[in-house]
Amino acid sequence: MEKKKPKKVFVDGPILPEKIANSISSHQSKTDISEHSIFLEQVKSKAIDDNELHAITFSVDETDIEEILYDIRESAFTKFNLSCLHMYHSTGDVSVGEISFFVFTSSPDKNEAAAACTHLVNEFRHKVKISASEVFQA
Repeated sequence: MEKKKPKKVFVDGPILPEKIANSISSHQSKTDISEHSIFLEQVKSKAIDDNELHAITFSVDETDIEEILYDIRESAFTKFNLSCLHMYHSTGDVSVGEISFFVFTSSPDKNEAAAACTHLVNEFRHKVKISASEVFQA
């Protein structure tokens, strides 16, 4: 069996609402799918000693990361009845209120879509090492 081409997961900067909307709208023509599950993570506001969080800078060592991401993706297709999945994580600066992580799963079955989405988030967090540095403004 021929190995599938790795998908681009990392996005420079925040994941824009337009990217999320385009991912969703592109599935309208896929009429064999009835269920979708979406996970979004955004940078939340916080303050430490009167300093407000401005952004988080995400970085990842991309050495050997394609193989890890490929395995996460393919294991989800093996474990769950999925029609497709999309997974994106930010690198670089993401300001408070912006989206930094987006997972979107589609299936003919709602339980499969939801379980796969949760599985992907957990696997990504467990296996992909991302550095997150907080940037505060005084």
